[in-house]
Amino acid sequence: MTQQDLDDLFAEARRTQAAAPPALIAQVLADAYAAQPVQAATAPRVQRHLWAKLAAVFGGSVALGGLATATLAGLWIGFAQPAPVTALSDALWQSEPLDLVELIPSLDGWITEG
Repeated sequence: MTQQDLDDLFAEARRTQAAAPPALIAQVLADAYAAQPVQAATAPRVQRHLWAKLAAVFGGSVALGGLATATLAGLWIGFAQPAPVTALSDALWQSEPLDLVELIPSLDGWITEG
């Protein structure tokens, strides 16, 4: 098959009009409309308050309540230092009290005399 034969074939295809019967087109359109999903009516958006939005961010009011309870328990354990917690910390850190630990030491230990 040459290029000229292919061009003649396409020219012949452009000249002929292949029209579908109107009954077929109507049936295809009816089937297509029946297959389309029905769009449900959307409910109007309700404005939520700041606390409701905050609770939704953390997973709902139950999760926010658990988070608040855990926060308050942590603050109580940190500030009140119940006797069992103090005894446990004394047993773990016997060398020196925690309030004497230098978290940012000076450079005097690193400087050598030259």
